[in-house]
Amino acid sequence: MKSFFRQSMAWLHTWVGLVFGWLLFFIFITGTAGFFDTEIDRWMQPELPMAQTVDVYDFADQARERLEVIAPGASRWQIWFPIDRNRPYPEIFWQGADSDPARGREQIDARTAEPLVARETGGGQLLYQMHWRLHYLPTRMAYWIVGVGTFLMLLGLITGIIVHKKIFADFFTFRPMKGQRSWLDAHNVVSVVTLPFQLMITYSGLVLMMFTYMPLVAAAYYGTSAEGRQQFISEAFPAREVLEAKGVAAPLVPFSHLIEQAVERWGEGELSYVEIHHPGDAAARIILGSNLAEGPLRSTEQLVFDGVSGDLIAEIPRLTSGAKASRDVLYGLHEGLFAGSVLRWLYFFSGLLGSVMVASGLILWAVKRRQRAEKQGNQNPFGLRLVERLNIGTIVGFPVAMAAYFWANRLLPTSFTARAEWEVHLMFLVWGVMLIHAATRPRLRAWIEQCWIAAFAFLLLPVLNALTSSRHLVQSLRTNDWVFAGFDLTMFALGIGFALMALVLITHNLAKREREQSVHNPSAASLEAL
Repeated sequence: MKSFFRQSMAWLHTWVGLVFGWLLFFIFITGTAGFFDTEIDRWMQPELPMAQTVDVYDFADQARERLEVIAPGASRWQIWFPIDRNRPYPEIFWQGADSDPARGREQIDARTAEPLVARETGGGQLLYQMHWRLHYLPTRMAYWIVGVGTFLMLLGLITGIIVHKKIFADFFTFRPMKGQRSWLDAHNVVSVVTLPFQLMITYSGLVLMMFTYMPLVAAAYYGTSAEGRQQFISEAFPAREVLEAKGVAAPLVPFSHLIEQAVERWGEGELSYVEIHHPGDAAARIILGSNLAEGPLRSTEQLVFDGVSGDLIAEIPRLTSGAKASRDVLYGLHEGLFAGSVLRWLYFFSGLLGSVMVASGLILWAVKRRQRAEKQGNQNPFGLRLVERLNIGTIVGFPVAMAAYFWANRLLPTSFTARAEWEVHLMFLVWGVMLIHAATRPRLRAWIEQCWIAAFAFLLLPVLNALTSSRHLVQSLRTNDWVFAGFDLTMFALGIGFALMALVLITHNLAKREREQSVHNPSAASLEAL
């Protein structure tokens, strides 16, 4: 019975991983890039200065003056302070009144109090959003596709644990250059070493979208009407009280006294933003929020003030309920916004190893089926050829497409109005070309050629950066600009990694040819050995 159960789990593990493997690889790669989304944003906008700090009192007044000039009739203002790597520059945001619902946003140069101007780009935010929104698809459809894939990923992890009786022994077992056994060992090692991370990131991803995937849970208590859903949201996520505008002009209270109260409660460097509702109206409200990325609990503490008198109206704590706190912790762990430099790199490497786990599983399936087909004399069954070509075009082809995204950022004219859209269009066009290349070239040649393409695409990115901006690697190291230096060095490392893959494949191909020659002509092989 136990043997049958394990065999059933092995079958489920295999087919879950195969059918959704390429989608999961896409999600893992883009999600891993998302751990450095802000750094990628900054590399893709080289016109922006290094990260800045501001005096919250001075900048609050400067931002208020700026908003009074550019958005005097707005229904909402926001002033954001650069307190951590998630927001390297001070920002202002406004939303128009009911008659003009337009929104606007500006990053401000802390040195000049003028707006920062940079090229239009999707940046790292676009890559990060792809891991749960995909692209070119309706949002709700993308949510469900990603949700099904994530659920099956969790199922694959659980069945993988059940299948491997010696899961911890597998961690110390790797037999190189052994064909199928090597791929199995590689799959086991990367799976075991990052297993806690993979379980956390997969389960928390499902929790973040639980209202989409399990709407009937809330509907059972609140009904399916819009009013019922709104009641659920207001109870689950308590919001500060904001009154309707009265239409009576009244000046805003100075921000300095309100900021002092926030600093007294939270300490220096913890004030994240100031939000003003109905500025200039008698019903104005001013909300001060604490740092979201203080820890894994993805929630803020807020102070709500009367915008005219300055009286404290309400304090909204971080913790409002145990259930919400559990959800917020999983949310924070998934995004990793709280992570410092060391932990962020651990997130990144764990994500890369997760990608390797998925890729090695896909390759392992193809290697096993290839050996079986050759034994049976059926050299090229269609299903096997399809999997092999999709493996090449996705496992190597998609990283090439991501490199093309960065190349497009530097090569498209900065004055091109649709450049952000065309950055991503070119990424998917290149991916399509790599899939076609994989389908039309001999299998091993396709692997080697795409690995070399990926190697040069990544290795030359720092050169492209040096030719298209003043923040080349030497300059970045000299000025401690670790965002640009880190990006260039990471691209070098990825390029070297793909070059090594190409060399290993070439060596493997030569060794395979020698073995085949020795089988077909043993006497010649003996003479060569002499």
